[in-house]
Amino acid sequence: MAATGAGEGKRTAAGGGSLYTKTLLKSEPLYQYVLESTVFPREPDCLRELRLATAKHPRAIMAASPDQVQLFGLLIELLGAKNAIEVGVFTGYSLLATALALPDDGKIVAIDVSRESYDEVGAPVIKKAGVAHKVDFRLGPAMSVLDQLIAEEKNKSRFDFAFVDADKVNFLGYHERLLQLVRVGGLIAYDNTLWGGSVAAAAPADKALLSEQDRSFAGLAREFNAAIADDRRVQPCQLAIADGVMLCRRVA
Repeated sequence: MAATGAGEGKRTAAGGGSLYTKTLLKSEPLYQYVLESTVFPREPDCLRELRLATAKHPRAIMAASPDQVQLFGLLIELLGAKNAIEVGVFTGYSLLATALALPDDGKIVAIDVSRESYDEVGAPVIKKAGVAHKVDFRLGPAMSVLDQLIAEEKNKSRFDFAFVDADKVNFLGYHERLLQLVRVGGLIAYDNTLWGGSVAAAAPADKALLSEQDRSFAGLAREFNAAIADDRRVQPCQLAIADGVMLCRRVA
């Protein structure tokens, strides 16, 4: 049964903010309309439960947005995906969306340096949803875990979909490894590739309004986006959804 979720777009997301902080749309009423007209009416109860539980976490802003995970679910089903990878798990909100979209015999390798938020918030909901058997949680630095996967010949080109929402400084390193693991025709999605729109700050006055962290992350995002645009092994598509999502379809 799907929940209606009316008015939930204005619930606290992190530090007194709202889900509106998770979109690049300049109109809060428009984003509210997107959520209430399309996302919440079709949202499974278990996903709604985990979304609301995640919203109470002190670092809730780290979670993917509801419209973003709805998109991923659609893409996974269109791909006919059976095997997936998620780099950066947090509470497991987007992980649950992926698990729900995979077939009953599907698997998702979930990678994070910590299980604390996942075990406390997400794991009980995922178990109750009946999809815990699809999750293969790998604890450790993502680069090392990906290298371990690559070392097993059976994993090369085995995966259909990957989602990366982790340390931005390593995005290009993750990209090189995921291209060995995701099949030709498969998709890799990278989060935060527009960094609140700060990637477009060019004038000194605009840059001066950014924090040191935002300037740093905007620079990393621009570097990553430029590298993807030049990478002929993938067909890229930059989406202005959530905080920016770069979709990469492997073509070679």
